[in-house]
Amino acid sequence: MLFRSLVQGSSLTMHWILLRGLTREHSHWGSFPRRLEEAFPGHQFHLVDLPGTGVHFKDPSPDRIAEIREKVRHSVGHIPAPYNLIALSMGGMVALDWAQHVTEGEVQNLVLINTSSGFSLPWRRMRPGAWPRIVRLLARRELFDREADILRLTSNRPVDLDVMKHWYSIQRQRPVGFANAYAQMKAAGSGRHRSLVQGSSLIMHWILLRGLTREHAHWGSFPHRLEDAFPGHQFHRVDLPGTGVHFKDPSPDRIADIREKVRHGVDH
Repeated sequence: MLFRSLVQGSSLTMHWILLRGLTREHSHWGSFPRRLEEAFPGHQFHLVDLPGTGVHFKDPSPDRIAEIREKVRHSVGHIPAPYNLIALSMGGMVALDWAQHVTEGEVQNLVLINTSSGFSLPWRRMRPGAWPRIVRLLARRELFDREADILRLTSNRPVDLDVMKHWYSIQRQRPVGFANAYAQMKAAGSGRHRSLVQGSSLIMHWILLRGLTREHAHWGSFPHRLEDAFPGHQFHRVDLPGTGVHFKDPSPDRIADIREKVRHGVDH
């Protein structure tokens, strides 16, 4: 809903940069880019590979998010700014870092999917029970079995055999070498995104909004961890209409109306 409003709210052609995650490339998006083009005609969706993957599979990957960001930035220089970023997993880490180091008018929107930040500890990003599967996966020599294991690990539904074959074909054509995979894992493991807050000497006010039928109490200890990490900044937990302190109030059925209710609620 939010993504649709970002796109449909503009009469101009918007350029969207799509970034995949760890050791993945443009072909791993599958039919998603085509569905975006069909849903939002007139906008441009550019599939961009991280260094060491896809069309850059022969190039060495840096082992720092900032260096990967600069490589990506250079590779999209021919695309008109401002950019709108749709980024998945490690691609989201690159996009978030990019947003913190932009020139004026460079990045317009961020859509981050299953990414990580310095706010999340490793065992909160991935269940500890999955770690042994990762070790076994990395030790696998047979390419088809390894790609099938990656699909099973990252999918919530049964994996289709044709998709397995497609991912195997991608890796056969543009293999990600061990050195590049290791460099990307090192970059992802060391990525931190606190400069948005720490880079300001002013008191910053942060509005925290929960999701469908959830309220401020569902944040748990997260706001307290934010306050401990960034003293002097203000973190405000705001309930959507119909939830939390507003549970007796009717909730609008349109995002724009909910937005206006929230906007009115924080104007103090």
